[in-house]
This record gives sequence, structure tokens and C-alpha cells, in this order.
Amino acid sequence: MHPVTPAQPPLVSVVIPTWNGRHHLEVCLPALFRQTYTPFEVIVVDNGSQDGTLAWLARQWPSVRVVALHRNYGVARAFNEGVKAARGAFVALLNNDTEPEPNWLAALVEVFNRHPEAGMAASKIRLWDDRCRLHAAGDYYTRSGRPGNRGVWEVDEGQYDVEADVFGPCGAAAMYRRELFDDVGLFDERFGSYLEDVDLAWRAQRAGWRCVYTPGAVVYHKISATGGGPLASFYTGRNWIYVLAKDYPAPLLRRYWRQILHEQWNVTREALRAWRGAAARARLRGQVMGLLGIPRMLLARREVTARTRVSVARLDSLLAAPSEQ
Repeated sequence: MHPVTPAQPPLVSVVIPTWNGRHHLEVCLPALFRQTYTPFEVIVVDNGSQDGTLAWLARQWPSVRVVALHRNYGVARAFNEGVKAARGAFVALLNNDTEPEPNWLAALVEVFNRHPEAGMAASKIRLWDDRCRLHAAGDYYTRSGRPGNRGVWEVDEGQYDVEADVFGPCGAAAMYRRELFDDVGLFDERFGSYLEDVDLAWRAQRAGWRCVYTPGAVVYHKISATGGGPLASFYTGRNWIYVLAKDYPAPLLRRYWRQILHEQWNVTREALRAWRGAAARARLRGQVMGLLGIPRMLLARREVTARTRVSVARLDSLLAAPSEQ
């Protein structure tokens, strides 16, 4: 008899988008190369940085593969270019302003090995400067159309230490099967930055791919270290409406439209109350641009609907009531 050769562990491709973020990578990359899991490759997608990132990577991290873009196209485009260059069966997305614990990749791969029906895996993300407090334990999406992070700002006392099915992963630290991208497509670059991960989660869930949150995959995140401010408010206001127009199933729209309109009005009212603030004005501009973009999102909606393989009841069960989050 010939000895049985153990199966080779799957290659994981870790994609890190960056823009003028060399100071973030100086922490992120050493932590990544302390991972207990192998094999993995690292792909840094540079969005036209002007801080010497490319020269520094070539000098200090020659093993890192680099995809250099000539300007800042946003997170969605950067992720897509990294996925296209990736050679792994699993693709992990990681923000440059993060620090993963050594077991991060191993925990995510282990989830995929146990759950072949899962196409997405969500990490436990804690705050960088308050490491006992949570940023996300996977993402939720309410029936009123509000996306959010499970457990955000809560002190981590073990309340999210149980593996669970969730709506989607927070894109700051997530893993996807390559087959998922082959099935439902890449990130929608029309989103630019913000909620591109929510759009992908909707498309994947409607096509029948589960998302499993694993508490063992721990990452620390500097919130909005690269983005944030009025720009984030604009894109969030716009893309919130984009997701509703493109992804929210028609039967559920008919069922929950009053809650959806109430949620949007609350956002508008809060922005109007804070009108003197730049972020509030940007949020209102984003809402207007979101409404103007509905026609092209409705065209994209046809493809999402055509790929839907699960029941309305299944999709409804994924959504949280507004009062639950």
C-alpha cells in the first residue's frame, strides 16, 4: 500500500487596498506575516499613492505582490483588481488600517472547511484604540433597509463568542470563496467606497450563499483612518439608496415599504437638524444622488433577480427588525 498524502491546504489570497497608507501597512503587514496558517499570498492594490508606498513595498516587502493603479478609484475597484490577480481558492479582504491576530486566517479557513455551503466568512473586529470594544461581529441588514455592524461599540464580554449565520461580513476583514465571485460577480464599482460589501452580501445571499461569523478570527481596526468625514457621509447616503434599488427583493419592498420610507426620512431629518455640519450636508447630497441613480440601479436589479435561488421567506429571515439593532 502507498502512504496517503495529506491534502494540500488551500491557498488564501489576502487583498489589501491602500491609498497613501504606508504608515498603516507598516503595522498591518508584519501582523499578517505572523499568521499561523499557510499557504497564503499577499496582494496590495495601490490606489495611486503619493507617499512612497510602492518604493517602500519593493524595498521592504519583495514577497508582496503589488497591483499599482494610477489614481484613486475607490475601494470597490481596488478589491476587484486584487481578486482578479488572486491565485487562491479563498480570497480574504483586509483594510490597510488593521492588525489581524495570528490565528485570523486559520479561523476563517476552518469555517469554510466545515461549511462548504458558505461563500462568505465574517471576522470579529475590535476597535484599534479600545481593544475590549467591538466594531463588528458580522453585518446585519434591517427590514427598514438600514445596514450595520453587529455589536458595534459594545464592550466585548463574550456575547458574540458563538459562531452564527449573519447577513454578511464587514469588508474591513472578510473572506470569500472564489466560486462566489464566479457565480454572482465582483464588487459593483459604481458604489466607489462604502456599502459595496453590503451589495455583494445581498447578491450572494439571494443566490444561496451563506455567511458564517467566526469569533476566532480577530482583527483590530482603526475606524475611518483612510476615509471618513463628509466623503463617507456622501457615499453612505447615496449607496444606501443604491442597495435598496438594486438588491432589496420586490416582495419584501411591498411588505416593508413604510418602514423603509420612515428610515430614510429619519436620516434626512437628522441631517437637516445638523445642516451647518459638512457631514450632514454631504449626507443630504448623497441621498439626492442616490435617488437620481435609481434608474440605473433598477437595470442592474434585473440580473440580481435572475440569479435569485432562495425563497422570499429565507431572505426575510435574514433581516432584522429595526428595533432589534
